[in-house]
Amino acid sequence: MSGNLREIGGRKLRPESLMMSYGYDPRLSEGAVKCPIFQTSTFAFESAEAGKAFFELAYGLREQRSGEEMGLIYSRLNNPDLEILEGRLALWDEAEGCAVFASGMAAITTSLLAFLTPGDVLIHSEPLYGGSDHFIKHFLPRLGVIPVGFQAGVPMADLAADLTARVAGRPVAAVLLETPANPTNALVDIRGIADLAHGLSAPGRPAVVMVDNTFLGPVFQHPLQHGADLVIYSATKFIGGHSDIIAGAVSGSLATMLPVRTLRTFMGTMMSPWSGWLLLRSLETLKMRMTAAMKNARYVADFLAEHPKVQAVHYLGHLTEDSPMFDVYQRQCVAPGSMISFDVVGGEAAAFRFLNALSMVKLAVSLGGTESLAEHPGSMTHADVPPADQARMGFTPGLVRLSVGVEHYEDLIADLAQALGAA
Repeated sequence: MSGNLREIGGRKLRPESLMMSYGYDPRLSEGAVKCPIFQTSTFAFESAEAGKAFFELAYGLREQRSGEEMGLIYSRLNNPDLEILEGRLALWDEAEGCAVFASGMAAITTSLLAFLTPGDVLIHSEPLYGGSDHFIKHFLPRLGVIPVGFQAGVPMADLAADLTARVAGRPVAAVLLETPANPTNALVDIRGIADLAHGLSAPGRPAVVMVDNTFLGPVFQHPLQHGADLVIYSATKFIGGHSDIIAGAVSGSLATMLPVRTLRTFMGTMMSPWSGWLLLRSLETLKMRMTAAMKNARYVADFLAEHPKVQAVHYLGHLTEDSPMFDVYQRQCVAPGSMISFDVVGGEAAAFRFLNALSMVKLAVSLGGTESLAEHPGSMTHADVPPADQARMGFTPGLVRLSVGVEHYEDLIADLAQALGAA
């Protein structure tokens, strides 16, 4: 199987099968089964006329002709490794197109800047990853953008009127949602927020709804099917999955992706060929890794929920039918994923004693790797969020975020148990 084959005998192939070969023809690379690393800054044109035609498309000087393909120019614009990677990533979300970036923050900031202008309102969920929170609240207002936040985990029936009042008739140009929220695991109703935002948009300029899907990855949630226009990833996390790469990605329709791709070219936020090659490797085991970690997390969450030194566990797999967001989980999520947050009895001091006592679980930020990682969001990933805002968003001083890896779950529980004993 090679090239762009997507079905066999009328059967549509699954993304996990296509990760081995989609978009790559070994005949173009001396028969190499795996795509080589195209570690080059520039590409030779067959003719001056070809170079001219490539640049006309790259800069949008004319429409692409039927059957015409974008030629290779320069690795800030395009590169074979990255084009193959983008094609494969788009399959998971059934997107028309994808663009990859040097980091998750590069993906988020480039996407927001592609659609926001002075005077626009940006609706966003809270809490967000600390870097996203800082960019939205401290940088975008310098450009005249007005951020309007709302609490994740609140049903639309309790949210719509207040959010509409705070928008106050100003044009909503974009929405950034992170669901499940980092670090509380609170959910956001993508469809509900998208419908509300479109009703608050300027005539002829519908709000672009973006969803940071990093926590559930492209396996366990598909935002484009629930009203999102763009789905954003810190590909550093589950997509990369080995804690050895920094990367980002954005997927969506070709029309919505065009401004993002164009701005990426001029901001230079493109991923490197080496990073792209590493992600191609990682995609081959994406579903296996995420499934193994998700299964481990169920055991770990159940253990934590019964431990006397754990005050509360925030885990999607523990949502019950009487939860106000249970219906959203049922509609929106395929599985609960492998992220758990929990409150250690005794506040920050006890949480620190717990973290310092961990042996196999690594005390480190990031998530989605093969190894389990734990951190204290209030003083680490979200340190820039004021304490009062942390409390409002659902943080407690004893909140610990745990990314469950692929180790044996009984070994993970043993490590957590001895560390809680020191808390």
